[in-house]
Amino acid sequence: MVGVVTRNEPEVNWAEFDRAFYEVKDVTGRSAEPLPSAINMVSCFGDNAAADADPSLVAVDDGGTRATREQPYFDWAYICPSRTAYQDGLFEIVDDCVAANEDVRLDDVGFPRAEYCRCQACETAFREHESDDWMTWRADVITDFVARAADRIPGRVYLTLYPDPYPGHLYERSGLDLSALDPYVDEFVVPLYDTHYGTTYWLESLAKGFESALETPFSVELYAVDVAIDDLAHAAQVAETYASDVYFGYDASNARATVRRMRADDRQGETFGAPDS
Repeated sequence: MVGVVTRNEPEVNWAEFDRAFYEVKDVTGRSAEPLPSAINMVSCFGDNAAADADPSLVAVDDGGTRATREQPYFDWAYICPSRTAYQDGLFEIVDDCVAANEDVRLDDVGFPRAEYCRCQACETAFREHESDDWMTWRADVITDFVARAADRIPGRVYLTLYPDPYPGHLYERSGLDLSALDPYVDEFVVPLYDTHYGTTYWLESLAKGFESALETPFSVELYAVDVAIDDLAHAAQVAETYASDVYFGYDASNARATVRRMRADDRQGETFGAPDS
């Protein structure tokens, strides 16, 4: 199965795609009305607009460094995941999505990096937690959020993962306990983005790593913007060897051309037995 990730409403109905994800809230904070014809997608803790409107919401490390796009490694601002009022706002968005389509994708779920968050709200919540292990507490925050969101989603729950399958890395980096999340997630989505895909050995290694790490089905999302069709088609063929589905991000026209190329190649590759003599 192939799909598209888009911000453009008309593209969700293009016939080449079996599934479409539509960004209802993205990392800039931009919002759109959910669509009944797409799986609506919510950027949870990545939110530049919320960070600009209320800087106190931004996750900080123990030195007070804020997780914003002005810092190294961060392409957008990260809201502290333990903020219950902000979580409640996300649940309201999820409810709006469900009213349009019962399936929902949760994006940008987790703490920004292993050093985060050390804000006062997190320090207080940790002291009140039953565990005295900081990493356990972080994972419980994220698992509880996903569980509460999933309880509001009657259809399929999709959850995006940071593309690092190495054992323990997602837990340490983002607070994602894969075994604890499994009961609440129907499909994980792993973005494996490149601007060229001239070589794909790394893509195969990462996809194989997730195949080994996950019990729940997972899909691979490829970056489609300005990527040559032949290279993108080859990357998709590698990804689909390990993933249940392949999705193309943010250039539906290029993705559509790639899907057509792949299907044409499949037809050309069909072989039939020789007619009886």
